[in-house]
Amino acid sequence: MGLLGPLCFVPHRKCAMPTPSLLAPRAVPEPTSDVRASFLNVKDAAAYLGISPHTLYVWRHRRQGPPSFRLGPRGRVMYRRTTLDAWIDEQESADSRSNPALSPLSTPPQRRNFNA
Repeated sequence: MGLLGPLCFVPHRKCAMPTPSLLAPRAVPEPTSDVRASFLNVKDAAAYLGISPHTLYVWRHRRQGPPSFRLGPRGRVMYRRTTLDAWIDEQESADSRSNPALSPLSTPPQRRNFNA
């Protein structure tokens, strides 16, 4: 018995324990490891990217950052691992430090023509 007495789900009836059907866990199949590896929630995606979950929420609000979607009846925000990898590659190719074609050091300096 707890502080409030025995648990009872039927009004005006004394019960020692709730019925077994209410205690039994729902028969929801556990997702396979492949499914878990394919989809990441905000916390796991943030850990995967090495940033805070708050940053992901801010990026999502501003429509920046990696693409995400809502999944399930509660509308959980989820990320595909393949999409995160593609987004990382996109960020890397857009950075001048990792893409030599974008590096300002690879272009010759421009001379100004003061006579014109």
